[in-house]
Amino acid sequence: MQVRRFFAFSRIALLWAGACLHAQTTLTIDDAVRTALQNHPLLQERQQRSEVANGFALQAGLRPNPRLITQSENWSLTGAPPQSIPTFTDQFLYLSQVFETGAKRDRRVDLGRTGIVLADLDRKLLERQITTRVKLAYWGALGTRRILELWREDEANFAQTIRYHQDRAREGAIAEGDLLKVRLEGGRVSVAASSAALDAERAEIALLREMGQSEMVSLRLAGGLAVDAGSPPEMELAKAMEARTETRIAQQSIVQAKANLSLQEAYAKPDVEVVAGYKRTAGFNTALWGFQFSLPVRNKNQGNIAAAGSAVRAAEHSLRAVENQIRAEVATAMKDVEARRAQLTGILATSLEQAEESLRIARAAYLEGGTDLLRLLDAERVHIELEVLNARTQMEYRQSLVALEAALGQYP
Repeated sequence: MQVRRFFAFSRIALLWAGACLHAQTTLTIDDAVRTALQNHPLLQERQQRSEVANGFALQAGLRPNPRLITQSENWSLTGAPPQSIPTFTDQFLYLSQVFETGAKRDRRVDLGRTGIVLADLDRKLLERQITTRVKLAYWGALGTRRILELWREDEANFAQTIRYHQDRAREGAIAEGDLLKVRLEGGRVSVAASSAALDAERAEIALLREMGQSEMVSLRLAGGLAVDAGSPPEMELAKAMEARTETRIAQQSIVQAKANLSLQEAYAKPDVEVVAGYKRTAGFNTALWGFQFSLPVRNKNQGNIAAAGSAVRAAEHSLRAVENQIRAEVATAMKDVEARRAQLTGILATSLEQAEESLRIARAAYLEGGTDLLRLLDAERVHIELEVLNARTQMEYRQSLVALEAALGQYP
C-alpha cells in the first residue's frame, strides 16, 4: 500500500512539475520570427518548389538522346517461292542523332535559370511576408494582453469599491440605490474584462498560427507596448523600390518572359536529324547515311512566338502595377504612422493626464461627500476607457511601424 501511494504521489508530482514547466513559454518578438522562419510549413513547401525549379533547369540542359534502329526487309509471305534468307533479305542497323539548331539548348538553359531565380525570390518574399505577419500578430497579442490587464485591474478596484459601499449600506450611510449603481458598473467592468480575455486568447492563437505552430501553448510575451514616438523611418521611395522583393520578382518575370520568347523563336528553326549505319543486302555488307529535317512551310511556331511576345508586354505592365502598388503602400503606411504618433503625443496623452487628475479629484470629493456617486462612476469610466484606448493606440502604432518597415523593404 505504501509503495502504491509513493508511486501515485510521484506521478502526481511529475505531472504537476511538467505542467509548471510547459504551462507558459516566454517569447520575444525576435524569437517568434526566428521560430516561424525555421519551422513554418509554407517555407518548407517553397523549398520544395525551389528543388522543382532546379530539376527543370537540369532537364533543360540535357541534349537529345541518339536512337538505335534495327530493321529487316524482303521477307517472303505466304505463296511466295522459297528463298535464302541471308541472300534475299535486307538487314539494317543504324543510329540517328538530332542536332538542335538556333541554340535551343542555350535558350532552354536560360529559361530554366530564370525559374530558379524566381523560385528563390518567391521564397524570400514569403519569408518577409511571414516576418511581417508574425510581428503584427505579436504586437496584437501583446496589446490585447495589456488591455486585459487594465480591465482586470479595474475589475479588482471595483470589487473593493463594491465592498466599501456594501459596508456603508449596512451602516445606513448610503441608499440601496447607490449600492445597486456600483454593482451594475462592476458587472459592466466584469463583462468587459471577460471580452478582453477572449480577445487576448484569440490574439495568441493568431500569433501561434502565423508562426506555423501546430500546438496551441500558453505564451508569456516579453517586452512592452510603450515606444518612443519619435520621428518615423525616413521615406525613400527609390530605395524601397529596390529593396522590395515584389519589384525584383516583377523584373525577373520580364527576364523570364524574354527568355521564353527567345526559346520560341529558336523553335521556329527546324532541327537536323543525321542517320548513319550498316546495311546487308543480297549478301553484301554496305553502309548507309542520310539526314532529315522538317520543312517550315506551315508551322513556323508563330503562335507560340506571338504568345511569348504578349507575355513579355504583360510582365512589363505588371512591373508598373507593382511599382504603383508600392508607392501607395508606402504613402498609406507613412500616413498611418504619423496619425498614430500624433494621437499618442497629442490629444490622447493630454486627455489621459486630465482623466487621471479628474478621477483623483472625484474620489477625494466623494469620500468627503462633496460630489455624488454618478460623477465618481463617470470619472472611473472615462479613465479606464482612455487607458484602454491608449493601450490600443500604442499597439496600433507598433503595428503601423511594422507595416511601414514592410512597405519600405526594411527587414532586419
